[in-house]
Amino acid sequence: MKKVCTFVLILVLVLAASVSGCSEKKAAGAEGAAAENPDIQFEGKSLTVCSGAGLIKPMNELVQNFENETGADVQVHYGGSAEIFGILAAQECDVFIPGAYYYTEQAMGKHYVLNESVQNVTLHVPMIAVPSGNPGEISGIEDFAKPGIELALGDPSGPAIGKVAKKICSQAGILPEVEKNTIVRTTTVNQLLIYVVTGEVDATLIWEDMGSWGEANGKLELVPIPEEQNSIKTIPTAVSVYTKEPELAEAFNNYIAGEEAEGTWEKWGFEPCSP
Repeated sequence: MKKVCTFVLILVLVLAASVSGCSEKKAAGAEGAAAENPDIQFEGKSLTVCSGAGLIKPMNELVQNFENETGADVQVHYGGSAEIFGILAAQECDVFIPGAYYYTEQAMGKHYVLNESVQNVTLHVPMIAVPSGNPGEISGIEDFAKPGIELALGDPSGPAIGKVAKKICSQAGILPEVEKNTIVRTTTVNQLLIYVVTGEVDATLIWEDMGSWGEANGKLELVPIPEEQNSIKTIPTAVSVYTKEPELAEAFNNYIAGEEAEGTWEKWGFEPCSP
């Protein structure tokens, strides 16, 4: 009996030593990974990004790459620029990336973002979008005023493209006619894409890069707007003054505005900002 007890005791001690050895090896492995990748410091930390809905394609890819490289957990709230501005004001956003500089400028004025963190990322170029075949025979912004044309446009108080559309039509002197022809207003630019690819409207205004989306493939045509009539926007990024993870927020802010991210922006049809 004593021999059996002694054997059991030895077995328990051996197992305990084995488990201890595995734990030590696991800890050593973690330390080694941290040594190889200094950005592993963000493992277990989370970030909330407020992004314009029109940036969803490149942003999803950039977020995935950043998470893989740093171990951080990045949650993105996509919406119209006015909507995400409200989230920023409610102190529920770490990094703010609207569809136009106007909203960042407002945030700077209200001290919602760190002014020194503001960086230009890429350009947002408005384009006329029509269903494949162009049934409304739209060749320029003036055609938005033609009798019988049905339009979908962004709400001027919602997405950046809504404010842009109002400005372009006002400058062309056709705003009253355009408002009569507008059958739907949307809260995001993504909704405009749906209306045009399904042929529910004759035309809309979206961002140039959206023509490369899979949802648009073969279902729409883009009509350029002459530069003198257009209102090209700059997309900025900035760190919120309310962030509880300033180092992580700064790292993400620098990443999406840096050289490493340029290829992703270009892949999705965005034009780089002029130096």
